[in-house]
Amino acid sequence: MIGEMLEGRYRVDAPIARGGMSMVFRGVDTRLDRPVAIKVMDPKFAADPQFLTRFELEARAVAKLKHPGLVAVYDQGVDGDHPFLIMELVEGGTLRELLRERGPMPPHAVRAVAEPVLAAIGVAHAAGLVHRDIKPENVLISDSGEVKIADFGLVRAVAAANITSDSVILGTAAYLSPEQVTSGSADSRSDVYSAGILIFEMLTGRTPFTGDTSISVALQRVEKDVPSPSQLISGVPPEFDELVAHATAREPSHRFADATEMARELRRIARELRLPDYRVPSPTESAEHLSAHHRVGPTPAAARQAPYTPEPARHAPYGAADVTTRIPADPPTMQVPPHQQTRVMTAAREIPPEYAPPTRQDMREPDRGHRSELIEDRGKSRRTVIIWLSIVVALALLLGIGGWWLGVGRYSAVPSIAGLDTQRAVAALQDAGFKTETRQKASDIIPLGNVVGTDPAAGTKVTKGSTVAVLVSSGKPKVPDVTPGQDVSSVTKAIRDAGLTPVDSGEIGSTAPKGTLAKVDPGPGTVLPAGGTVKVYRSKGSAPVKLPDLSGKTEDEAKGILQKAGITIRDTRSEFNAKIKAGQVISTDPAAGTMVESGDGVTLVINNAVEVPSVLGSNVAAARTKLEALGLKVTVRQLASNESSIVISQSTLGNIESGSTVTLVAIP
Repeated sequence: MIGEMLEGRYRVDAPIARGGMSMVFRGVDTRLDRPVAIKVMDPKFAADPQFLTRFELEARAVAKLKHPGLVAVYDQGVDGDHPFLIMELVEGGTLRELLRERGPMPPHAVRAVAEPVLAAIGVAHAAGLVHRDIKPENVLISDSGEVKIADFGLVRAVAAANITSDSVILGTAAYLSPEQVTSGSADSRSDVYSAGILIFEMLTGRTPFTGDTSISVALQRVEKDVPSPSQLISGVPPEFDELVAHATAREPSHRFADATEMARELRRIARELRLPDYRVPSPTESAEHLSAHHRVGPTPAAARQAPYTPEPARHAPYGAADVTTRIPADPPTMQVPPHQQTRVMTAAREIPPEYAPPTRQDMREPDRGHRSELIEDRGKSRRTVIIWLSIVVALALLLGIGGWWLGVGRYSAVPSIAGLDTQRAVAALQDAGFKTETRQKASDIIPLGNVVGTDPAAGTKVTKGSTVAVLVSSGKPKVPDVTPGQDVSSVTKAIRDAGLTPVDSGEIGSTAPKGTLAKVDPGPGTVLPAGGTVKVYRSKGSAPVKLPDLSGKTEDEAKGILQKAGITIRDTRSEFNAKIKAGQVISTDPAAGTMVESGDGVTLVINNAVEVPSVLGSNVAAARTKLEALGLKVTVRQLASNESSIVISQSTLGNIESGSTVTLVAIP
C-alpha cells in the first residue's frame, strides 16, 4: 500500500507497525497538508456489514471525546478492501518500546505515565465508553513528553464482526480482567484492572502472570490474585502495592469504580510520597522514528513500477510543533540482504605524543661502551620488579582474605526450622550461631502456637551472631482491634502486621477528628484469609456542632467534653479571672455557642489565678515562705522587724493574679 491514496485524499507514506488485525502507516492528508496516522484494518473485515457499522459508530463516539491524553480521530472510511481510520500522528513511541529500552520505572516516572492515561480513560468512562485493551502498545509518548492512549473502541468493533468466533478472547491476554476471560463482558472496572496490570509492569518490568499460551495466561488471573510489585523488585512503596491490589481485585465490586477514581487515588499517593514532577522521555529507537526516515514516490503507479527502497536515515530535530499522535502496534522488521556486510567507520584523529610509535633513531642499538652499565641497570630493575611483585602478591592475598570475610566468611545461612516446636526451633538457631527472638505471625494454615518460619527466611545469608526472629502462628489473620480517631498510618501498619492488606477507601462522615480513622471494613476481630483486604476509611468530620460552654470546668473535664463532640484542642493560653477558680477554664476561642466543624481545633483559655491561703496564726517567716512559693510578693507591717511575730491579719484571701502583693499584719 506504500504510495497509494485512500479515497483520493490520504497518501500512505511509510509503515509504522503491524498488529494481528491491522497495519499502521505514516501518511499525509493531502487536502490539509498535515501528517496523519493511518490504521488500515485487515481486508477480511471489509465484507462484514456488522463490523463496518460498529467501526463507524465507535469512530464517531471516540471523535466526540476531548482530552489531551486521548488520540484525536479525524476520519474513517472504506477504500476498496481497506477499512481505515485517520488519526493525529504522535512523533515519539510507545510505552512498550520505552520499557524495552530502559526497563522498570521508578515510582515518580510511573506516576507521570499513569496519571494522564487514567485521566483520559476517565473522560471516556464518563461518556459510557470502555477501552477493553489497555496495554503498553496503546500508550503513546511524544518527543515532548506528552502521554496519550490510543485504540478506543476497536476491540468492540472487531467483536461485532461475524468472522470473530465466540470462543476468541478479545483483547491482550496479559491485561484482561477475570470477567473478560470468563464471560467476555467488560465495563469501566475492567479497564481499571488492566490499568493496574499496566502499573505493575511499569514498576517491575514484567507482567504478573506468564504461561505457554495466551489462554493459560488469561485463566491464571481467574484463579490467582496479582502479587505485590514489591515482591519482585525492591524499593516499591507500599502505597503502590495497595494501589495495584485495589485495582486488580478479582471481584469487580472491590475495584475502583472507574479510571477517574483511580487517578484521584494516584494523585493522593503522589502528594503523600512527595513524588517529583517528571517529563517522560520518548523511546529513542521507536518504530515511528524509523518510519519518519522513509518517503515514497508521488503516485501509486510509481510505487508499483519499482520496489520500495528506504532512503538513508535523516535525523531531523523533533520540535513541540511537530507533536501529534500515532496508533501503536509491533515494530516493523527490517531485512538485510545476505551478502551485505557492515563496516564501522571512525573519523581520523591525531595520535597523542605519548602513544606515537618509536622512530628509527629511538630504536638504534646502544654503543658497546655502555653495555656494562645497561647490564647493571637490568639487574637492579629485575630486583625492583621482584620486590614490587612480592608486595603486590602480599597485598592481593590480604585483600582476597579480607574480601572473602566481608563478602562470604562473616555470613551464614539461616537454617530451616519448619515442623519444629518453638523451643526446638530456638535451640536450632542458637546452635547455628544466631541470637533469637519470638514474634507472632498470623497464618490460616499453621495451627495456633506452631512455628510458621523465620525472619529472615530460611536459606537467607545473614551476619553471624545477628538476631533471627522465630515466627509463631497466632492463628488465622484477624482484623486488629482499632478504634475511630486513631492515626491512619498506625492502623494500616497494624493491619499489615496482622497479615492482611489495607486498602484506602476514601473519606466518610464520622465524629472522629478529621483525617483520623473513621472505621475499618470488615470490623475488628473479623477472621480473614492471609493477605485479605481491609478497607480503611478516613474521617471527613461530621455535621457542624455547637461549641459547649466550658467555663468553670477543669482542663481534663473540658478535654473529655470536646473529644466526645469530635473537637480537638488546638492550643491553650492563660488569663486572669477573679471569679473562676485557679486552673479552671475561663472560655474558649471561638466562643461558646459557635458552630464548628467536627475535627476543627479550639483554644482553651485557662485561669492563671493564684488562690491565696490563710496564714493567720503563723509566724512571719513561715507565712512569707508559703506565699512567695505561690509566686506572690509579701509586705509585713509590725512594730519591730521580727520573723517570729505572729500574723494577725492579711490583705487578701481567694484568687488574685500571679505576682500580686499580699500585706500581712503581725505582733508584737
